[in-house]
Amino acid sequence: MAKCPNCGGEVANPRKTWKMAGRPDKSGKRNELTIGLYDHCGKSFRVVLNKRKI
Repeated sequence: MAKCPNCGGEVANPRKTWKMAGRPDKSGKRNELTIGLYDHCGKSFRVVLNKRKI
């Protein structure tokens, strides 16, 4: 579930999801981000669904 930034409504299912490597932290470890692309109110927005150290 994601919250629409325009109206605050709840959106259940993402149109698309993908994984991406984030920036390294101070110790050099990277985060793997799972990002979801949602449509609501005639606009698209992205939400980070999951963060995991890799």
